[in-house]
Amino acid sequence: MKLPSSSATNLNKENMKHMISMKDFTTKEMDDMMELMALLKDARKDHAIPKLFEDKSVGMIFEAGSTRTRVSFEVAATLLGGHGLFLSPRDIHLGAKESIDDTARVLSRMCDIVMARTNDPETVDALCKMSTVPVINGLDTRFHPTQMLADLFTIKEHITDGRKLSDLTLAFMGDATDVCRSLLLTCTKYGMNFKQIGPVKYQMEQEWLDLADEYCKESGASYEITDDVEKIRECDVVYGDSFYWVTQLDEKEERLNAFMPDYVITEELMSKAKPGAMLLHCLPANDKEEVTREALEGEYCVAFDEAENRLTAQMAILVYFTHKYMKTPSEEVKKIHADKINDFLGKL
Repeated sequence: MKLPSSSATNLNKENMKHMISMKDFTTKEMDDMMELMALLKDARKDHAIPKLFEDKSVGMIFEAGSTRTRVSFEVAATLLGGHGLFLSPRDIHLGAKESIDDTARVLSRMCDIVMARTNDPETVDALCKMSTVPVINGLDTRFHPTQMLADLFTIKEHITDGRKLSDLTLAFMGDATDVCRSLLLTCTKYGMNFKQIGPVKYQMEQEWLDLADEYCKESGASYEITDDVEKIRECDVVYGDSFYWVTQLDEKEERLNAFMPDYVITEELMSKAKPGAMLLHCLPANDKEEVTREALEGEYCVAFDEAENRLTAQMAILVYFTHKYMKTPSEEVKKIHADKINDFLGKL
């Protein structure tokens, strides 16, 4: 019997997509991912997750530290029957002894999907250019798409009055971070109203507002960029994030002085939002800075459900981006290979 060629050597995957930003996906595609998330989360509750990533590996490149991204991808791969391979700058030669192009080529031959959490967006773009397997942006300084799936899904889970996502207004408190930018584009594309509430110096760049304008025309959404904290009264969802990141430690004091205390999420601030408003936070939370511990522990806070849904999102991402390339060998093919190998071993 002539064996089929191995799918591992298929370097021309038809219609292959990477995941750099949620702006690259239609609302139908986002809905499909979230429906898959719901199915996999239900299966997890019953300890019955199908092995949809069996014998597969995700290469996980981390230039920056992580809790949720690292744990969620590695656990997701394991639950689905596969393997997550942690690759720090100390483990591989990314961009140092070896070009990013060559790293992408090598990982494509050994892994079924690549996730990269980087400090430089150009790294993610270069991986996408040469990779022959899907590349997932685990966070760069522009976007955080995997967080967006978890956020939308969490909000949907906690809507109890029959409203849709497109009926809601979300307020991001703070700086124009990768999360803020991602929320602006994802919300307006999805038909949700969005507000960034923060000091003028730290408000969203115009190029992303121009893109949001296009999405608003298509979806009927709106956005507002303001320094007026009282705008919280119009919001159904309040979202917190750090006022500085690891690459901005030299600006820490300046930033804290600009944001505190006016833009800190407190119990009092949450009481001003619409009745039933929920609090999200991408975590880790500096609970003496951008949010108080009392607010994080409030009954309206769903940040830890949101964190759990990073796992839900990663399970769906691993399946969604690889399922069409998965080939299950027949029992006959398995037996042929097993017989050949065992015959050889028996002669040693």
